[in-house]
Amino acid sequence: MLLASLYSETSPDSAADAAAWLAAIVDDSTDAILSKTLDGTITSWNAGAERLFGFREEEAIGQPIGLIIPEDRLHEEAGILDRLRRGERIGRLETIRLTRDGTPVHVEVTISPLRSADGRIIGASTIARDIGDRLRHAREQALLLNEMRHRIKNLLTIVQGLVSVGGRRADNLELFIKELTGRITSLAAAQTLVLESEEKSEGDCATLGAILAAVLAPYGEDGIVLTDCDAVVGQHAMTSLALLFHELATNAVKYGGLSNPDGTLSVEVAADPEKLSIHWRETGGQQPEHPHAGFGTSLLEATLKGLRGTIERQWHNGAFEIVLGLPRDTLAR
Repeated sequence: MLLASLYSETSPDSAADAAAWLAAIVDDSTDAILSKTLDGTITSWNAGAERLFGFREEEAIGQPIGLIIPEDRLHEEAGILDRLRRGERIGRLETIRLTRDGTPVHVEVTISPLRSADGRIIGASTIARDIGDRLRHAREQALLLNEMRHRIKNLLTIVQGLVSVGGRRADNLELFIKELTGRITSLAAAQTLVLESEEKSEGDCATLGAILAAVLAPYGEDGIVLTDCDAVVGQHAMTSLALLFHELATNAVKYGGLSNPDGTLSVEVAADPEKLSIHWRETGGQQPEHPHAGFGTSLLEATLKGLRGTIERQWHNGAFEIVLGLPRDTLAR
């Protein structure tokens, strides 16, 4: 199209003029364009080749094409030269070449045989384009898709477990639906925090305090006191923590401090270099005479196992107290 545009304005008066025009087009190209003989000696080298590979024209011309080919790719060049001698054209070959300082660069090359006036193949022209950005983008896209598949699979596995195990143990369908809805809502809150942490600048992550606040938000603020904690929580631990706090909150609503208008819930966090100790304290609840370990308890224990955490429970002076121990390295995953 560029040639057509040039010729539409004016036409060269001789073959020499046409050659000069073509040389100008080649030299102004953003792609690397070079030519070589059939024994691999470089015979031309445009400005794009200088920018891509770092060698000046006078440094490259007369040198073997191996100047820009990694040692482990020399066999590839031998095969290319054999194909050129047979008159074949090599189109859109993705490969690796070297810059002046030895840095590998991913390129896409198109190589065509050059013929003399009598039709003999006397060399080859090569057009090389840097595709490093394109490949990086493709890798990022693949990584994103894999991460999305991983997250969706994990979430569906969790929901499937909640439905399957919870359904088998449920005595009341309406209650089962209500509890399942609450658990899925907590999962959604955790995933919202995951997305928000990714949208923030590098170094900004969700914190344990933010997860606590998100999970307990549906229960209002009356009687609930939360101590903020800026301990960083990784994306893999967010879902488990959301389920963990949801189960504790659900029990508080059913039997504990949140089941009584005058009840209270306080959550404090003590931190040391190795772990976090979460002190969950409810007042106003009713101590059960015969504690029952249902699905919620099993889910709580399974979640703690995945976090490599510990739990201690006790009633003390009319208050129900829970102490959770969570390793910092697990939370940061």
